[in-house]
Amino acid sequence: MKRHIDRIEGAHYERGYVYSFHYHLIFVTKYRRNVFTTPELVDEMKSLILACGKAGDFEIETMEVMPDHVHVLLSFKPKYAPTDIVKNLKGYTARAFFKKHPEIKHQKLWGGHLWANSYYMSTLGNMSKDVVERYIQNQYMRAENEGGNSSRG
Repeated sequence: MKRHIDRIEGAHYERGYVYSFHYHLIFVTKYRRNVFTTPELVDEMKSLILACGKAGDFEIETMEVMPDHVHVLLSFKPKYAPTDIVKNLKGYTARAFFKKHPEIKHQKLWGGHLWANSYYMSTLGNMSKDVVERYIQNQYMRAENEGGNSSRG
């Protein structure tokens, strides 16, 4: 008899695991310089971020490019470390951007770096901590009601 398993809305199903990770990432330009000052530069950086996500096997859910910083909502497989995703994203976009705009590198960013070393990243999910706690606490009762094996210690 095959057991019915409810699918989690919004979760990614992979072979051997299911995940629903969402990260809010903010990173700033070096010296907080206003680099993305035209719609063309903003659109170019957005395209680079999307291309990096596609090449790096992570999903860009939404983003906004401001003159001196970037906000990205992204999701990636649990086999990847968040720090590696950030390094990949910042490195890829900086190299590609400076290749097309070496003048910006020399005029505004004399140190040769597009992004500051620091960044902010937070996790978020579809459920609050309270909802998850209630769900876990109700598992015993659910198993009892379905006639399954459950043990409480």
